[in-house]
Amino acid sequence: MKKRLLFVFAHPDDESFACAGTMAKYKEAGHDINLICATSGCGGKSGEYLVTCKKELATLRERELSQACNVIGVTNLYLLHYADGSLINQDINELAAKIESLIMQLLPHVVVTFPPNGVTGHRDHIAISRATEQAVLQSEEKMTPSHYCTLFFASIPHYYDYCADSAPTGAVPITGKVNIVNHRETKGRALHAHRSQIYSVNRAYPGVMQGDYGVIGQYEYYTKVRADGLLEDIQESTEGIPEIELC
Repeated sequence: MKKRLLFVFAHPDDESFACAGTMAKYKEAGHDINLICATSGCGGKSGEYLVTCKKELATLRERELSQACNVIGVTNLYLLHYADGSLINQDINELAAKIESLIMQLLPHVVVTFPPNGVTGHRDHIAISRATEQAVLQSEEKMTPSHYCTLFFASIPHYYDYCADSAPTGAVPITGKVNIVNHRETKGRALHAHRSQIYSVNRAYPGVMQGDYGVIGQYEYYTKVRADGLLEDIQESTEGIPEIELC
């Protein structure tokens, strides 16, 4: 049966860093892949491009996001157009309501967002995690149990392997990993689409911007948070992280 997956992130490129392999895998399997991007990335770097204002940078990054979505096979892209860096200062009820509205429209089987520490500690990432979890809870109050989604947090445990700095505290246990071995090149090409973010890509995935995708791992990592209207008992496995399917 065709499933609907909804990924909710803060910036253009978040989807490619966290989930591009998974998204491509489920698209190839015939499922619908939907993406909400809350900001247009106007606070990021411009890489090799010369831009004169935040508006130009936002336009550039939205174009890069569109290109990455084409590579991945995203069915629907929803842009909320918040200012980069502003999510933590937004009314969380308003942000959650916008996400909830799309959940009610799409009725996704699976929703994926950042964990509470945002993977990198970025305050926009933290805000979108909170708002998405709230949106899922609110949507359950308005739909029948048959339409409840399964909520996952997406983690990137190896993000800092090639970085001088270290990961933030407060990481939740990872409860499963999705095998993306056949979609590593797609993830690499999606990352490559974000040319303006060459510094960020190079520090986490050195070589990808030069077409070397060997640094991309075989798995993408998730924490199952909520299913069938109930919170999961999140515990780290003592026997390693099991392979899972999101749907």
